[in-house]
Amino acid sequence: MKSKLFLSLVLSATCLGAGARTIIESPRFDNNWSAGLDGGVTTPLADGYAFFGDMRAIIGAHVQKQISPAFGIGAEATFGINTSSWYPIRQSTAFDNSYVGVYGAVNLMNLFGGYNCSVRPFEIEVVAGAGWGHDYTNNGPNENYTLPDANYFATKAGLNLNFNVNEHVTLALKPYVSWNMTGSPYEGFPEVSQTSAAYSRKMATFNCLVGVTYNFGPRFKCVSESDNSEIEKLNNEINRLRSEIAACNSATAAAVATAADLATQLEACKNRKPEVIKEVNNNLESVRYIFYQIGSSTITADQMPNVEMVASYLKNHKGSKVIVKGYASPDGNLELNTRLAAARAESVKNALISKYGIKADRIVAEGEGVGSMFSENDWNRVSICTLE
Repeated sequence: MKSKLFLSLVLSATCLGAGARTIIESPRFDNNWSAGLDGGVTTPLADGYAFFGDMRAIIGAHVQKQISPAFGIGAEATFGINTSSWYPIRQSTAFDNSYVGVYGAVNLMNLFGGYNCSVRPFEIEVVAGAGWGHDYTNNGPNENYTLPDANYFATKAGLNLNFNVNEHVTLALKPYVSWNMTGSPYEGFPEVSQTSAAYSRKMATFNCLVGVTYNFGPRFKCVSESDNSEIEKLNNEINRLRSEIAACNSATAAAVATAADLATQLEACKNRKPEVIKEVNNNLESVRYIFYQIGSSTITADQMPNVEMVASYLKNHKGSKVIVKGYASPDGNLELNTRLAAARAESVKNALISKYGIKADRIVAEGEGVGSMFSENDWNRVSICTLE
């Protein structure tokens, strides 16, 4: 947590020139790595050497990790070629000297101008480093001398003038000065002995390399400054979704409980012994039929016993009611049959009221029109009384 906070402070400090923008980087270790190859020239700065006459080739490689848009660290190695003419020493190795060290790089454009959120075409870096220098010497100035290899502590300082081809490829011009901080190990050999003072021009070389670097990325990203109203809106949406999830979880739990209960009931039904239930049809006790002559709504004497049974039931069951539905057979005019069906229902109602004293609010009389309950047409000239 502390490392993330420190990184945020460093990133924010490098973006003061970027207005309301903020720089963020994924905390993954493999972000913003780059590697490249270098090649150029090197020449001594000591008195007695020609700047261009004693200039020789140098090659190298480097790898760098960008900690923030303004600061990076890296490691590098360089190898000097054909520099034996600088000293009266006969050397037979392919590389006459080497340097392996670490360095820090400060991007002046991002430090003072703010991170641009896109690749700048041109950038300037200040570079400083330190490491191990080595001179490969296996012979002295003549056959009477035998010299050991020379190891020394070295430092460097210079610039990287970066030309960004795209977000991955960079071409750079790298002028810098390197110092032998230990001094010459050949104090006993006046022909090759030099001063041991640190940062002495006599123990320094000027180097100028051209490098090709590939940035593996991803680079730093820019985001706009936070909008509090937008954050509040998103928080409200999150809370709403959480409420919906809680409601769904409750509904799911209830459904699971119901399913478990139904499964228990089903299992109980499976385990229950079969029972034979005798059903009793009560239609014969609750329904009475009054039949009519063709074209007539008058209740004949032979049908009055059925009316009397309905009246008797209503008298014996004070809370009961009767629904009387009148029908006509399909013979004749439809309109006439409709009126005839209603008249037949009313004839039963009137008989119950006038002859047997049944109250009208206990009787519902409805004409149903042409009936088709019975296959015999004559039977459809009927009033059906259903007792409730």
